[in-house]
Amino acid sequence: MISTGRKCVACGIEFWKGKMRQIHIAVLTVVMAQVLLGGCHSQRIKPDKLEGQYDVAAYVWPSCHHDERLGDVPWPDGTGEWEIIKKGTPRFEGHYQPKVPLWGYEPDDDPKVMERWIDAALDHGVNVFIFDWYWYNEGPFLESSLNNGFLKAENNEKMKFYVMWANHDMPQKLINPYKYADYKMRWNGDVDMKTFKIVVARVIEQYFSKPNYYKIDGKPVFSLFSITDFLQGLGGLPQGREAIDYFRAETKKAGFPGLHLQQIVFGPPGKELVKKIETLGADSVTCYNWNGPHPEDYIQWGVEAMARRKKSDEALSIPYFPNASVGWDDSPRFPNKQKKDIVHVNKSPQAFASFLQKAREYCDQHPEQPKLITVFAWNEWIEGSYLLPDMKYGYQYLEAVEKVMSGEYNRY
Repeated sequence: MISTGRKCVACGIEFWKGKMRQIHIAVLTVVMAQVLLGGCHSQRIKPDKLEGQYDVAAYVWPSCHHDERLGDVPWPDGTGEWEIIKKGTPRFEGHYQPKVPLWGYEPDDDPKVMERWIDAALDHGVNVFIFDWYWYNEGPFLESSLNNGFLKAENNEKMKFYVMWANHDMPQKLINPYKYADYKMRWNGDVDMKTFKIVVARVIEQYFSKPNYYKIDGKPVFSLFSITDFLQGLGGLPQGREAIDYFRAETKKAGFPGLHLQQIVFGPPGKELVKKIETLGADSVTCYNWNGPHPEDYIQWGVEAMARRKKSDEALSIPYFPNASVGWDDSPRFPNKQKKDIVHVNKSPQAFASFLQKAREYCDQHPEQPKLITVFAWNEWIEGSYLLPDMKYGYQYLEAVEKVMSGEYNRY
């Protein structure tokens, strides 16, 4: 009996060993099938896999910090334009005001804040920041976001950047309607040649010299907001051309092959504007946002903007870089604005994604030019246009960029 029992135990052990081998093989087969089949149908191309193919450049409005030089004039509480953003009020039922950032009311001149911005941007397919840059009253304004925030961020060299000289006039009521009662001009955006040379030297030394400054064909890109104010300050079109020639020469002296001048346009240029753009020798054009008019319907706004882009394309012989705009709601700056003044119908991350996809397709249809898309905006809280996460949409706008630029959005 004892010997018979040992044989039975040995047989049982061998039986279970065989079963375990069968189960192990079955599990491996299922796992391998999931990997192979899943890889064929659900593999995603992350944004970094498209590096070098598309440049998605988001405008940075650097107003949410205290400017040591002029900050007390517009925003005396010391937090920059957060002071105005927090005062936003709903103008109709369902109107989302004030805007509430998911990460809180952070100062945009803090390097730690910028480090998170850079990581979030790159993780979702935004690889260029365009900093709005100002020069008022013989000196810079709101420059600390770029100088102390971005350039001091430990990871800043991962992110490309360039500057857009926002050389427009600044009415006092526009920057703080709660402090000023009229639109008297607080600062003028135009400069004379003497001041322009100071601006050129500062931009080349402080920014062009950085290895991550955005370039096209090796040429640093410098974006000009207002051609009208530029020419007004310099005295006319011939003087404007002389100034740009000087800028190009100084850029070459600094060791670059030249300057890439990018002109902001606000609609299809007429003959006079085309002449100005051509005379200055602009290398490309784009827009800051989809511009006006601003219908209540977001999709209508986008469709009309694409029609304006087509007309601009036809009028100009230089590259036009497409723009995708998140939204438009500048009501915190204008206490009297109402529903009809705000883009709110059909505004969603999904609708934004569809227009970003159209911008990407425009790039594909123009293989002769760099695949650059400008986005309004990274953080224009005051104008209701931002990719940064907030309490209503979370990360949905950033995720929309990732889906479009990775190729996941356009599945067919």
